[in-house]
Amino acid sequence: MGNQKKIVDRSKRSGPYADLGLVPAGKQSAEEQDVSRRNMLLGLGAVGVATMGGALGLVGFNNEARAAGTVPTGAAEHQWCRIIDLRACVGERKCVAACQTRHGLPPEQTWMRILSWQDEVGKEFFMPVPCQMCENPPCLNVCPVSATFRTPEGLVLTDQDTCIGSRACMAACPYEARYFNWNKPAETNRMPAPSPSTPEFPANQIGTVGKCVLCADRIPYANELPSCVEACPRAAQYIGDFVTDVAVNGRVTVKLSTFLRENNAVRFKEELGTNPRTYYILGNGQPLGGPMEGVK
Repeated sequence: MGNQKKIVDRSKRSGPYADLGLVPAGKQSAEEQDVSRRNMLLGLGAVGVATMGGALGLVGFNNEARAAGTVPTGAAEHQWCRIIDLRACVGERKCVAACQTRHGLPPEQTWMRILSWQDEVGKEFFMPVPCQMCENPPCLNVCPVSATFRTPEGLVLTDQDTCIGSRACMAACPYEARYFNWNKPAETNRMPAPSPSTPEFPANQIGTVGKCVLCADRIPYANELPSCVEACPRAAQYIGDFVTDVAVNGRVTVKLSTFLRENNAVRFKEELGTNPRTYYILGNGQPLGGPMEGVK
């Protein structure tokens, strides 16, 4: 471990496609190929607990997969989460670029950073770190004006019109997933007027704090996925719903609870009690978050 290099952000990487443990799109049967992308995505909004059946079975999932404590509950129709398959990620940063373009972020600011490190034999690993969408977010409790809030569907958002830029939330976030708007934002790919700034699709302002919103304006993701999920050429990122027990990445649909359990999904710094809703699948022998050296 002592010979491992410190984590750095890489601008662009390429490499072989890591085995996802799923059937590649090009090798699916004719019947599977006949299932349209639209029908696949509509599964997130159309499949209910009664039809999927197994959603409540997630209660015992924590001990087996070291990931979820209990099934998120509430009156909301959906409970969103993100899955990142590190076996497939090679650090190309297309997810980062897509997010910047869609949300008009300046070149120096991203809402997702890509950690990179090498082991003692020179093998390089990558780990995207967006907002973890914590169930117990430290950033929420320290905001002096309550600009940060959590939706009934499990998304942590920030009201740019309320934020005063105290940066207390940045100090509280153990994932370094919040960013101060020092400069005027780039032109945002927004709908024509009167498209106002909303927490789901914020118009960033100088002197406020921005963060990943998981493209909340696209909920329920029936027609479009978050831009980072759509942009990944290796289908490493998924959007999942605990209620319907479904996760999709734009190419395949999986049963969320089974996918997390069978792939030993874990969460980043879950020992802090933040209960993040971002799950990581390892498989290449890398430690989550990188080596001890250089990791905050």
